Amino acid sequence: MTASSPGSGTDTVTVLVVDDQELVRGGLRRILRRRDGFVVTECADGDEVPAAVAEFRPHVVLMDLRMKRVGGIDATRMLRAVGGAPPVLVLTTFDDDQLLSGALRAGAAGFILKDAPAEDLIRAVRTVACGGAWLDPAVTGRVLSAYRTVRPARTGSDTRLSELTAREYQVLELIGRGRVNSEIAHELGVSEVTVKSHIGRIFSKLGLRDRAAAIVFAFDQGVVVPGESTL
Repeated sequence: MTASSPGSGTDTVTVLVVDDQELVRGGLRRILRRRDGFVVTECADGDEVPAAVAEFRPHVVLMDLRMKRVGGIDATRMLRAVGGAPPVLVLTTFDDDQLLSGALRAGAAGFILKDAPAEDLIRAVRTVACGGAWLDPAVTGRVLSAYRTVRPARTGSDTRLSELTAREYQVLELIGRGRVNSEIAHELGVSEVTVKSHIGRIFSKLGLRDRAAAIVFAFDQGVVVPGESTL
């Protein structure tokens, strides 16, 4: 089962929902409706994720953190170790800062709380499916603080930031605000190919693995100020 590339709000996005509660999965199916461009598949625990990804080839995995057999952090870590794996958006009712920061370290592209408005969930899924990152603003500041207890901030001492060109700095700031490549290209008046080239150089110069890590770096270094919207 495959779907078209999720390049815009009208393209079909295949979502793998991973949650051990049937009621939660049912609620997500009602939000991510086929008529709105979503195809939802699902599994009930983290140990089912590799087989489900291989079968359905989703654009994004919507992952619960607390499950009976294999939790979302371990499932994310296993998935991200596989080349070409889809991005993971963590979905949780628990504003557990250490748990959510652990998901970032495992390679999640972001997180959103289960009590977030339906419109935010839809935007988050589409953003991550398009290669962006989404950090729920309700808990981002605290989660980044927890993240830094393992990876201390380098504010004021990280010389790598000075290696960026002015345009690369602009791109990093827009990444930090949650913009996807098409939005960055529009705001800067350049092509998406140019944006991708800038991002590749930014990741190389800063030693970053993905957009979520870039957002963390942008917050740490004051490129984006905590409390400002990343949307």
